[in-house]
Amino acid sequence: MRFFKIITIVAFCLLLVIPAAEAKDFNAETFTLKNGLQVVVIPNHRAPVVTHMVWYKFGAADEHAGKTGIAHFVEHLMFKGTPHVPEGQFSMIVKKLGGNDNAFTTHDYTAFYQDVSRPSLERVMEMEADRMKNLTLTDDQVSSERQVIIEERHQRIDDKPDAKFEEQLMSALFVNHPYGTPAIGWLHEMEGLTREDAMTTYKTWYAPNNAILVVSGDITAAELKPLAEKYYGDIPTSEVPERNRPLPAPIIAEHRITYKDPRVGLPLVTKVYRAPRGSDALELLTDIFGGSTTSRLYKDLVIDQKLAVNAGADYDAISLNDTVFSIYASPTPGTTVPQLEAALDAEIKKLVASGVTPEELKSAQHRKVASRIYYLDSLQGPAILFGRALASGFDMGYLENWTDRIGKLTVAEVNKAANALFSDDNQPVIGLLLPQDKGGTPSAQSKMPLTPPPAFNGGER
Repeated sequence: MRFFKIITIVAFCLLLVIPAAEAKDFNAETFTLKNGLQVVVIPNHRAPVVTHMVWYKFGAADEHAGKTGIAHFVEHLMFKGTPHVPEGQFSMIVKKLGGNDNAFTTHDYTAFYQDVSRPSLERVMEMEADRMKNLTLTDDQVSSERQVIIEERHQRIDDKPDAKFEEQLMSALFVNHPYGTPAIGWLHEMEGLTREDAMTTYKTWYAPNNAILVVSGDITAAELKPLAEKYYGDIPTSEVPERNRPLPAPIIAEHRITYKDPRVGLPLVTKVYRAPRGSDALELLTDIFGGSTTSRLYKDLVIDQKLAVNAGADYDAISLNDTVFSIYASPTPGTTVPQLEAALDAEIKKLVASGVTPEELKSAQHRKVASRIYYLDSLQGPAILFGRALASGFDMGYLENWTDRIGKLTVAEVNKAANALFSDDNQPVIGLLLPQDKGGTPSAQSKMPLTPPPAFNGGER
C-alpha cells in the first residue's frame, strides 16, 4: 500500500511539473542499419538481463485471400531450423543459456523473443538473424506442424464459447476488412496451407527492411549497435509489398449477434464499436467510463443499481487500422438481458449528455500515468510496447511523449471523442453470449477480451 501511494505521488508530480521537452517516458534510443532494419534500445540496468525481440510488420491482416492462418503458421515454422541450427535446437539452446523464448502473431505483426542474461545476448542475436534469412522446410515438417495449428484452433477457438462469440462479433464489425478474419485463420483454409505457401510468405515478408529489433535491459545503444551490424547488417533487403488494406464497409443497419452455449455460466451483453487508433482521449474515456471498479459503469450498474455482477469497457489504442471500443456487462440473478441492455444504453446517453467531469479526468490522468511508471519496472513490457507501436505504424514519439500528452488533455477533448464514438454514424454491433437452457458444464464468466485481438503463441513452448 505504501509503495502504491509513492507511485501515485510520483505520477501526480509528473503531470504537474515535467516540461514537454523533458517528457520522455522510456529514454529509448533508435537507429537504422543500412539494410533498413530499425533497432530500438530501451536501457534498464537493474539486473544483468535483456529481452531480445524481432518484430515483423506482417500479420494475419496482410494475408492473401484464401490463405488465412498463414502468418501464424509461418511463425510456428520458424522453429523448424536452418542449416546452422537444426530443428528443435533453437529453444533448447536458449534454455541451456538459462533463458526462455517464444513467439506470437496478431493481425498486425509477428514477433519472436528471448529473455536471457546479458552475456547470452550475442548468441540469441546470431540465431535470430540466422533464421531471418536461412529457414529451411520439408514437406513432412509442414504437414505435421499444420496439424499443430489446427489443434490450436480447436483448443483456443472452437472449444471456447467466448472465443467463438468474439470471432462472430469481429466478422460483423469489420465487414470488408481483414480484422474481421480471425488471426489464427479459418479452419477450412488452414487445412489447405502448403510448404509453398509458407516459403512464399517467408521470402516476401521476412526481411530486415520489414523488421524491428527491440532490445530492453542491461545494454546501451552504443553497445548494441556493433552487435546489430555484425549479425543483422549483412542480411539482404527484399521488396516488401505495401500494406494496403480495404476500408471496412459502413454499418447502416442494426447488427445483433446471439450465441448460445451450454458452457456459458452467465449471460454477457456487449456493444462493440469501431474506434480510431491512437486516441489518447479514448484511453482516458475508457478509464473513466469502464476501466475499473471505480468507473461509471461499475459504480452505476454493479454497486448502485445492482443490475450487473461485472461491467466495464475496453479500448486498445495500438493498431494499424481502426481498432475496437467495447462495453460489456453480465446480469445479476433476476435481471433480464433486455433490462441490462437498456441500462447500458442509458449509461451511454448520460455520458453523451453530461460528459465527463474535471475531477474524473484528473483521476484518470493520475491512474494512467501511474500505470506507465509501473511499466518502467518491467523488462519485457516496454519491449512489447515499442514493438507493437512501431510495427503498427506509430513513431517513437507516440510512446515517449505519451505521459505529457495525457497530462494536457482537456475535458472538452475527451467529451468530443465520446460524442464521435457514440454518434449515430458509428453504429455498434450488439452481442449476446447466452447459456443454453440445459446441458453441459457452465464455464466461468469471462471479461470480454476484445482488445487487443488475440495473439497466438507458436513455436517451442
